[in-house]
Amino acid sequence: MPTIPLSYADIAADITARIRAGEYEPGAKLPSYTQLADLYSVSFSTAARAVALLRDRGVVVGAPGRGVFVKDSDPQAE
Repeated sequence: MPTIPLSYADIAADITARIRAGEYEPGAKLPSYTQLADLYSVSFSTAARAVALLRDRGVVVGAPGRGVFVKDSDPQAE
């Protein structure tokens, strides 16, 4: 029986958990959308939506032409 792919919200929650666990430290570059899509077995657009959600929540910041990086402090921990 095929597995149900993760939603963009599930992926954002997993990335947030990885950040809190120290897998992605403040200032660290996240994998590219393509790499995230491969990692979670989802489409490029689903990976992009997950990162957009993280950006909206203030967890990461995008740097055009350079990538997406973990913000220096976790605003949800304040």
